[in-house]
Amino acid sequence: MAQNATIYKVELSVSDMDRHYYETHKLTIAKHPSETDERLMVRLLAFALNAHEHLEMTKGLSTDDEPDLWQKSLSGELDVWITLGLPSEKVLRQSCNKAAKVVVYPYGGKTAEVWWDKVKNGTTRFDNLDVVNLAEGDTKALAELVSRAMKLQVMIQDGEVTVNLDEAMVTLTLDRWKAAQ
Repeated sequence: MAQNATIYKVELSVSDMDRHYYETHKLTIAKHPSETDERLMVRLLAFALNAHEHLEMTKGLSTDDEPDLWQKSLSGELDVWITLGLPSEKVLRQSCNKAAKVVVYPYGGKTAEVWWDKVKNGTTRFDNLDVVNLAEGDTKALAELVSRAMKLQVMIQDGEVTVNLDEAMVTLTLDRWKAAQ
């Protein structure tokens, strides 16, 4: 028998001083049975880092041809395509051809570094690609915060991110491996 998704209720308050974006988002997130707590929190972090009134979570792991998050224009074009993990060079190419901007958040420490060494030369032609690595220790610390109902506060300033949940706090430094032009 197939396992069901686990539902999480999240109140995500974003204070992004770098983009002058200040908003609270009430999210209901379905965690796929194969998704880890770490990946769930990376998904929430990616949402906070790219927060916009039209940003949406997609079906994610359950579909191969959709990103984890996307932002569409009012006329339906893909403005932003956000993927987590270590996509193949083919997936990166297809994503960059579908959306105006593509953001990839690799994580996993040494595994992410090996992936980047393998694909980085093939990504130089994509001016719309951003690759932002998340340190393994930071994402593991985020995973420790997971609960079925969360009130997260995310503050972003000068490329540094602070995530607060009750008394717990995790500070992350984003390592930009490739910047979109």
